[in-house]
Amino acid sequence: MPFRVMYALLWQIAPPIIKHYLKKRARKNPDYLLHWHERFGKPHPNPVQNPIWIHAVSVGETRAAQPIIALLQKHFPNNPILLTQMTPTGHATAQTLFPHAQCRYLPYDKREWVQQFIREHRPIFGILMETEIWANLMHVCHEENVPLFLANARLSEKSLAGYLKIQSLIQPAMQTLSACFAQTPDDATRLAQIGTPRIQVVGNSKYDIAPNPQSIESSKALRQLWGNRPVFLAASTREKNDVDEAELILQQWKKLHLNNELLIIVPRHPERFHANFEMAQNLGFRVQKRSENRPILPETQIVIGDSMGEMFAYYQSVDVVFVGGSLVPTGCQNIIEPISCGKPVLFGDSVFNFQAACNGALAAKAAMQIHSAHSLCEIAQQWLQNPELYAPIAANSRHFVAQHQGASERIVNEIAKSIKMHDN
Repeated sequence: MPFRVMYALLWQIAPPIIKHYLKKRARKNPDYLLHWHERFGKPHPNPVQNPIWIHAVSVGETRAAQPIIALLQKHFPNNPILLTQMTPTGHATAQTLFPHAQCRYLPYDKREWVQQFIREHRPIFGILMETEIWANLMHVCHEENVPLFLANARLSEKSLAGYLKIQSLIQPAMQTLSACFAQTPDDATRLAQIGTPRIQVVGNSKYDIAPNPQSIESSKALRQLWGNRPVFLAASTREKNDVDEAELILQQWKKLHLNNELLIIVPRHPERFHANFEMAQNLGFRVQKRSENRPILPETQIVIGDSMGEMFAYYQSVDVVFVGGSLVPTGCQNIIEPISCGKPVLFGDSVFNFQAACNGALAAKAAMQIHSAHSLCEIAQQWLQNPELYAPIAANSRHFVAQHQGASERIVNEIAKSIKMHDN
């Protein structure tokens, strides 16, 4: 049976399974039950018309779209912005960063649902951020004459191996793309193997993200809350296979002889806020929550960053940063943002989501890789007590980022050129 037929049949039986999954996720994060109808093909009550449409599945992709959207609005000033996501955190981030855009969930890839979505909005073109491959969506865009681009595209060896197993489904979908903008030559090579046409290597738009004035002001307020103390931030901590990075770090932090060092833990997912707070308390730490919005007491040892949309402010308000998702096998979160803030950055061994950035930062001596929570905490404390140890790394950070900027402009210029040719 051809894969496309199997894929169509799959979407006849998948919806009840997906609904069960979402309800299960909602036990920890009730936001998974919000905007339910948007996920399952119901018409939007007030769909924006002829928009620039960007699909950014979650937080990282939404942030990466920021500089691209800013430039697109200069080329297409008369077209509104439509942003779609797949996760509650991505949806919340989109609403915060783009208050004037229409933000909604992208329907799951059942043909009737995505066809309804495209026909009700009629976007002038669409951009899929990073590697969002939805076969029915891509075919429907082609049939409805909506140019579709893949931007900030990346593909790991592991993902490549998976896609090659269903090549007869994936390759025809990829062939519908108007262009693909890959992050690195290695990504381009792997994308070509699954049939991606018109690939250009342009870099990563995440290097073009800069702190906005609001985050700069917020960082000053946070620094006042922390007080005059050396501060270590464990950012976007993740869990995998029942192993929580926050717990690993807290256990090792407990073994250190602490002076007045302050550890801030910001979990990647909101459902871990309370769990990490209780975890720190159970280990005997004196803990406060960011959401209390009051000065951190001198005796407080741990702060749980239970707020959304403040990551840039956190980065700018601390002294040393660990980027989560790298001590557990989830591929690392965005190391570029804290490096762009001129901070000394530490990350672990699992970096497949940011392989090129991590390799480049290490080569430029703009970050350091550690191999355990034990070494992480020891080095972080050493740096906090002796800032001269991390000063060279911090000095290299901004230069490293500056060398890699410009991807957003290259992407947008090529899209604008393509759309102009399409219209003619």
